[in-house]
Amino acid sequence: MGVIVHKETEKRTELNDRIAADLRNRAEMSEQDDPDLVEDMDYVKNLKKTGKFSWFWFVLVGLALASLVLIIVI
Repeated sequence: MGVIVHKETEKRTELNDRIAADLRNRAEMSEQDDPDLVEDMDYVKNLKKTGKFSWFWFVLVGLALASLVLIIVI
């Protein structure tokens, strides 16, 4: 059994043009440097940057992987 698909290209391109124009207008109206507004979320505002001891986590992950390899090999 087959399905016949009929494309209405005029309506789709017209809709695409309207959406693109609306997005362009919104981007022009936005005077912020961050268009996706991720930095402005309350959740992100309360987060802290990584401190000077972040290297410690990399060492711990490295040691965990090394011990896992030693356990598998032995």
